[in-house]
Amino acid sequence: MSPNPPKVPKDAVHHPLFARFYARFSVQADLKGGVAEHREALLSGLSGRVIEIGAGNGLNFAHYPGTVSEVVAIEPERHLRQLATEAALRAGVPVDVAPGAAEALPVKSEAFDAAVASLVLCTVRDVPRALQELFRVLRPGGELRFFEHGRAPGRAMAGVQRGLDLTVWPLLFGGCHTAREPVRAIEAAGFEDVSYRSLLIPEKGPRMPSSYCVLGSARRPRV
Repeated sequence: MSPNPPKVPKDAVHHPLFARFYARFSVQADLKGGVAEHREALLSGLSGRVIEIGAGNGLNFAHYPGTVSEVVAIEPERHLRQLATEAALRAGVPVDVAPGAAEALPVKSEAFDAAVASLVLCTVRDVPRALQELFRVLRPGGELRFFEHGRAPGRAMAGVQRGLDLTVWPLLFGGCHTAREPVRAIEAAGFEDVSYRSLLIPEKGPRMPSSYCVLGSARRPRV
């Protein structure tokens, strides 16, 4: 594995219409859908230097504990990156928002104590490569925290998800895929001590293709 990150253009992702929709929808989901409390659980107990991929409009920033010394937040979409930069100014910990893609992180190897993937593995073009990059930038023994949606446990909904992923869903929702399996991908990338719990968002009401979530952690092996 190369010790240096590959180079990518500053705007590796360009979804201006979806970015504006997501900026509004995500705030409402935090307030009314209970997502904010999952963000709190996702980040609880972190410390040291943290890298967050796909930071979006920066809704995680307010939930980082004071034990975090620095957050490097990578966001490839220009409009969302601007909103994240504004959110960083209000954060209780130092946050540096930078352009870049999850598949080619513009940072040094083994430079971070923890990494955060929050509702982003559904949209990256190459999940194995993105996870390989997270593995690269974490120090040995470093922790990966993840909060992702993915394939439903039921056969019927999983079939609906697969059909949507092959047709309209990625086009409408900024490259999002509903039937990916984030836990399996994290394990395949070489992370260990993978633990998680399953969530439904929203917890009550009709199920959407994106309702089936997992929240958990894993570690880069120490050796």
